[in-house]
Amino acid sequence: MNSAVLILIAAVIYVFFYMTYGKALQNKVVRADPNRPTPAHRLYDGVDYVPAHPLVLYGHHFASIAGAGPIVGPALAIAWGWLPAILWIWFGNVFIGAVHDYLALMASVRYDGKSIQWIAGKIMSKRTGVAFEIYIWFTLLLVVAAFVAVTAKLLTTTPQAATATILFLLIALLLGWLLYRVKINFYLGTAIGLILLALAVWIGLKHPLIFVSGQTDVTNVAAYTTAYHYWNIILMIYIIVASSLPVWMLLQPRDYLNAYILWFGLLIGGIAFIGIAKTFEAPAYTGFVANVVAKQPSPFWPTIPLVIACGALSGFHSLVGSGTSSKQLDNELHGLLVGYGGMFTEGFLSTIVITAIGVYGVKLTGVSVAEWGSQYIFKGGLGTFIGGYANGLHDFYGLDMDLGKTFATLWISAFTLTSLDTATRLGRFAWQELFGMIADTGKGIMRVITNKWVASAIIALLGTALAWNSGYKVLWPAFAAMNQLLASIALMTSALWVAKVQKAGKWSYAVLIPALFLWVTVTAAIIWYIFEVPLPNLLTTIGTKGALLVGLVLNVLLAYDFYLAWKRPAEEYVKEATPA
Repeated sequence: MNSAVLILIAAVIYVFFYMTYGKALQNKVVRADPNRPTPAHRLYDGVDYVPAHPLVLYGHHFASIAGAGPIVGPALAIAWGWLPAILWIWFGNVFIGAVHDYLALMASVRYDGKSIQWIAGKIMSKRTGVAFEIYIWFTLLLVVAAFVAVTAKLLTTTPQAATATILFLLIALLLGWLLYRVKINFYLGTAIGLILLALAVWIGLKHPLIFVSGQTDVTNVAAYTTAYHYWNIILMIYIIVASSLPVWMLLQPRDYLNAYILWFGLLIGGIAFIGIAKTFEAPAYTGFVANVVAKQPSPFWPTIPLVIACGALSGFHSLVGSGTSSKQLDNELHGLLVGYGGMFTEGFLSTIVITAIGVYGVKLTGVSVAEWGSQYIFKGGLGTFIGGYANGLHDFYGLDMDLGKTFATLWISAFTLTSLDTATRLGRFAWQELFGMIADTGKGIMRVITNKWVASAIIALLGTALAWNSGYKVLWPAFAAMNQLLASIALMTSALWVAKVQKAGKWSYAVLIPALFLWVTVTAAIIWYIFEVPLPNLLTTIGTKGALLVGLVLNVLLAYDFYLAWKRPAEEYVKEATPA
C-alpha cells in the first residue's frame, strides 16, 4: 500500500458518507428543525447550559471525544497488520461510531440536554436508569485511569510538551476571559490564542519541564517512575479543579484551541504523507492471532473493539454528546457537524496513525515483517506513531525531528487532557444523578457526597490509584471493553428512541443491528479478558477486573430491559417518552 492512496481513499469515504448517510439521518430520522429552541437557550444557566458558536462546540466535542483514543488504539492494533486495522476503523466509523454519536447528541437535545443514561431510564424503566448510571460511573473510572496513565507517560518522556501543555492551559483561561468577560471579537480572540499557542510550543522546546534527571531514558526505571508519579499527582489535582469550573472558563476555550492543533496536525500530516507517497513497510496482515492485549496472544475477533476504541466507535462519545455538548448546541442543524462530523474527523486521524506506522514502523521498532505479529507490541505503540509522524514531516517539509516529535506529543497530550477532565466532569454528573435517583441530595450527608468538588475528587483519586503502577497497554483494553459495551447500550437506547418516538421505520434497523452486533462482540471480549489476561499486581487486578465483572452483570441486565422495552406497545412507549 502507498501512503498517498490510503489517505485519499479515506478522504473520499468520509466526504461521501457525510453528504449521503449523515444527511439522511438528519432529515429522515432526527428531522432536525432550526426553529426548535435548544436546551442551551431554554435552560441557559451560565455554567453548563451555554450556547456556543458551532465551530467552538465542534472543537469542544471533537477534542473531548478524541483524547488518545484514535491514536493509541490503532498504534496497538497494527500488530494484526495495517489492513484489518484500517478496515475496522472505516467500517466501525461509518456504520456504528458516527451513527451512535449523532443520535446520542440529538436524543439528548430533545430531552433537555439529559444524559443518555437518563434517557434510557425514561424510555425503558427506572431500574434501567439506575443500572446504567452505575455502569457508566465504573466505565468513567477506567477512562480516568487509562488517560492518567497515557498523559503521565507522555509528559514524562517528552518534557518539551509538558511545558507547552501547562502554558496552553493558561492561554485557554485567558481566552475564556477575553471571549466571555471582556467580550472581545471572536476572530481577534482566536488569533490571539493561536499566536500564544505557537509561542508556547517554542518555549517548550527551549525550556523542557524535567522533574528528575534521566526521566526520558526508558531504561532508567527509577527516574522514569518517580517523574511518572509526580505527573500522576499533578494530573489528579488538575482534573478535580478543571472538572468543577464553569465550562466557559476553561473547557470551551481550551477545546476550541485544541481543535486548531488537531486540524493543523491533520492538514500538515495528511499533505506530508500524500506528498512523500511512500510504500508501507509494515505487513498488511500478520494472522488472526497476534500479541496485542497486555502483550498476550489475542484473537482479532472479539478483541478488536477493545483495542481500537475512539477511532472506530466509542461509548464515551455518547456521554460527551449527551453530557456537555447537548447543553451547548445553539441550533439543531449544527448537530450533524458536531456529532457526525466529529466522529469522521476521528476516523481520519486514525488513518494518519496507521499510515505513519505503516510507513516507518519497521524502521523505528527494528521488528521485522516476519516477527511483526508477535514482537511489535513489545517495541511499538504511541512512541512509534510520534516517531513516524515526525519522520513524515521531516521527509516532506525538512522539519527538524525534535520539533516534529514535540508537536506530535503536544497533539496527543492536549487531547488526553481534554478527555481526562471531561471524563471526570461526566463522572461527577453520573455520581450526582445516581444519588439523585435514590435520595434527596439537598440535605445532610447526601449534600456533601454530591458536592461537585467531592464527587470529582472521588473518581479522580480512585482513577489515579489504578494508574499508579499500571501502564496504558494494560489499562487500555479494560477501559475499552467497558467503553464499547456502553456504546452498544447507548445504541440500543437510540434504537428505541428512533423506532418508537421518532417513528423512523426501517431506519431503526440501521441503529439496532450494529448495537446487537457490538453487544455480542464486546461481551465475548470481556469474558475473554477476565479469564485470559494476567495483570501486573493485586490492586490493578481487583480494580480492573472487579469493574469489568460489575459491568458484565449490569450489561446483561440492561440488555434484558431493552428486550422488554422493545416488546412494549408503541402507544405506551410514546406516552412515556414525552420530553420533560
